[in-house]
Amino acid sequence: MILSALGRHRVAQQMGHHGPVSYSGYWVNTYGTGAAMKLSARNRLKGTVTEVTKGATTSHVRIDIGGAVVPASITNEAVDELKLAKGQTAYAVIKASDVMVAVD
Repeated sequence: MILSALGRHRVAQQMGHHGPVSYSGYWVNTYGTGAAMKLSARNRLKGTVTEVTKGATTSHVRIDIGGAVVPASITNEAVDELKLAKGQTAYAVIKASDVMVAVD
């Protein structure tokens, strides 16, 4: 799984690091600090990109995860860096601070 440069930068900033970062597996490494962090998002859904629609600044990406489609809005820069294209395997990584439960 690959994070975009902006995603890596944001994780590094949260760690208090403002230099360059690299990403390997689920680990984000900051150069020169020895610091590393795992993603806290537990919902990593592997699927296939079915659509990438670029707008002026934001792209809309749809990932099929076995019959259900997860939509995402990400920057055009992230689409380019991740080289997202229809038919490509990708992960929908979902991090929610709140989970709501409903019943019929």
